[in-house]
Amino acid sequence: MTPLRRRSTTISYFFSPKLKPPWFSPHSHRSLHSDTSNEILSILETVDPIEHALDRALPYLSPRTVTSVLRQQPDKVLGFRFFLWAWKQEHLRSRACEDLIIGMLVRDDADGLESYWKALDQLRNRRIPIPSEAFRVVIKGFVRSGMAEKAVESFGRMREFDCKPDVFTYNAILYAMIQKQVFLLALAVYNEMLKLNYSPDLISYNILIDGFCKSSKIQDAHKMFDEMTERGLEPNERTYTIIISGLCQANRVDEARRLLNSMKESGCSPDSITYNALLNGYCKLGRIEEAYALIRLSEREGFVLGLCGYSCLIDGLFKAKRYGEAHGWYGKMIVKGVKPDVVLYGIMIRGLSEEGRVKDALNLLNDMSRTGLIPDVYCYGAVLKGLCDMGLLDEARSLHLEISNQDCSPNACTYTILISGMCRNGLAKEAHEIFEEMDKLGCFPSVVTFNSLIHGLCMAGEIEKAHLLFYKMEIGRNPSLFLRLSQGGSRVRDGASLHRDIEKLCESGLILKAYKILIQLADSGVMPDIVTYNTLINGFCKTGNINGALKLFKDMQLKGLSPNSVTYGTLIDGLQRVNKEEDAFAVFDQMVKNGCVPNSSVYKSLMTWSSRRGKNLLAFILWLKYQRDLPGRDKEEIDAIEEDFKKGNLEKAIRGLLEMDFRLKDFDLAPYSILLIGLCQGGRLDEALMIFSVLEEYRVNVTPPSCVNLIHGLCESGKSHLATVIFLYTLEQGFMMRKPGNHLIKCLLCAQDTRHLAFDLTRRIESFGYDLDAYLYQTTKFLLRCHLNKSQEKAVNHR
Repeated sequence: MTPLRRRSTTISYFFSPKLKPPWFSPHSHRSLHSDTSNEILSILETVDPIEHALDRALPYLSPRTVTSVLRQQPDKVLGFRFFLWAWKQEHLRSRACEDLIIGMLVRDDADGLESYWKALDQLRNRRIPIPSEAFRVVIKGFVRSGMAEKAVESFGRMREFDCKPDVFTYNAILYAMIQKQVFLLALAVYNEMLKLNYSPDLISYNILIDGFCKSSKIQDAHKMFDEMTERGLEPNERTYTIIISGLCQANRVDEARRLLNSMKESGCSPDSITYNALLNGYCKLGRIEEAYALIRLSEREGFVLGLCGYSCLIDGLFKAKRYGEAHGWYGKMIVKGVKPDVVLYGIMIRGLSEEGRVKDALNLLNDMSRTGLIPDVYCYGAVLKGLCDMGLLDEARSLHLEISNQDCSPNACTYTILISGMCRNGLAKEAHEIFEEMDKLGCFPSVVTFNSLIHGLCMAGEIEKAHLLFYKMEIGRNPSLFLRLSQGGSRVRDGASLHRDIEKLCESGLILKAYKILIQLADSGVMPDIVTYNTLINGFCKTGNINGALKLFKDMQLKGLSPNSVTYGTLIDGLQRVNKEEDAFAVFDQMVKNGCVPNSSVYKSLMTWSSRRGKNLLAFILWLKYQRDLPGRDKEEIDAIEEDFKKGNLEKAIRGLLEMDFRLKDFDLAPYSILLIGLCQGGRLDEALMIFSVLEEYRVNVTPPSCVNLIHGLCESGKSHLATVIFLYTLEQGFMMRKPGNHLIKCLLCAQDTRHLAFDLTRRIESFGYDLDAYLYQTTKFLLRCHLNKSQEKAVNHR
């Protein structure tokens, strides 16, 4: 029988209900034979519509046949139609078939997607219903291949083909959107599900909760969790693990531990991923003992510490500077036969570098290659940072050049490490050159790169260059600017209006347009963050350009960034520097009104300037105001301390504050130092000496600046003998104070009754191990010689 004759005979079998070809016998194993594929190929070439003919063949087909036909079919459109028919039948689905179709769709050199749309067009024209699975497999394929835009486009076209997505299709597109971090669009799609009465399932909620947790929106994750339970869906192990991991990433490890207990009570058993998430949380916060306790608990429940667990623990130990224990656990791991991967090697290399053992870190980097592992950029970055931290910048630069020779191109992270290292060592110009080199190579700087260089330029006094760099960062990469250009004028779209617009686009079926808007915002590059603004505001304040600082302060708020306590503190300090005390307190009031809780640094700044202006009562009251807002403080006790200060009982007030600090184990020396220095600058030396004495009585080490101010004040008021007592205290504390020491010796030499103290003091300085010849200024040596000669002459004359 010729192929043509056989083809026509086979077709007649399909249209005759009484006849079935022998090769379709359900008792025959020949359905897996290549003949089956050939017969299906014959149908695809000669029958139209193919779907009706294929329905008769359904009981005699297998997933293997479907895959075989797809591989052999030269006409992509027919192949896709066959696939769409087969994919409606669950027993004909297979991973091999799905992978084959995805390959046909995403291959760059093929017109796969266009053929797919043609196949769908043909089905629509023949009024053959198109199942949602037809789109789900496409969406999954594009997501898996990293082509999220095409996935969104495919989802958006479902309405065009009169196909309604089911919950599985919604889950596929939600996953794609969360992966690309377009949370607004994911929420809009979720809301569309609810409006169309599609009930999200547990997978839907897990995807959304995971997205919220990864974007540090824990409260929103909790709301979604509550909404899920209200809809009658019980969380599973995956749900609990996602939230526990999110809480740990947000440093809310105690809440994560309580949730673990709730998880067990609800009947869900934690797995190794859950325990590793919590272990990582404890280690990140340096709570090593609790990490050890968790390991013991997991072992009692039958879990064995694996590579991921060892990595978390060793990383935590290095961060806690418990280097010996970190090396010990690494040794245990090797003995137990657990092989380190690239991640753990990176942790070990970074730990050794931070420990100062950069040479050992370099050796470990070389060992990786010998074990067959290729070091990644993170491993190189760890060594690079270690070299920069030690000031070995030439070696760091050399290693950075070597990275590209190892088929491991330097990225924004390695460039940032090098730029930051240069800036810390005062080489802002060289750092800027590296930044420009980075730009030429097409390596896009991150916000951290910009911040490091802007900070370095500010430290070098190059404020104008820093400001220009800020504008380059903003104009080239600021989403707010894109929004202004897209809307015209100076109108900036806020988050709420953007959310509404995205919702409207989704309702209109313009999913792809909504996606492109959000992606354009995200991919517009690096937007100056709060750290950038704070760095530049600080640079302006330090140079006295308060107007520039205030302009930036207003700009950042217009662009949707909320000032934090660092921003307010920097601006308050800057206003005080230019004697705008009223404006500084007005900014402080605005800070409180806006709900930003002032931290201790803000209060210390206000205290310092008030104290310098002789307003010691105001300075003291400010600190007590800060104390009242702290947890565990007795307000009546604080009121009593304040009353003592107002009545002039300074010693009693200081003792009361010290006792409260020690009792609560929250001692901060700064307020005492600020008051002591302020009293010295105001000429109230007796009160300053009293604070010094009380601090010494309580065995609190007085700071060098406090001692310098006391010595200077006592010398100026003719009490150099008391200044000598303070200076001897500094010697015992190990403070190297050359300038105050020379000044004190000169003052002692000026008065007849204290000259002997000057000579005694030089001997004491020498007894503490100082080279007297190097320690003393030329003028001090000259005065000492003069008075020594006079003393010797008097002694001779007396004889």
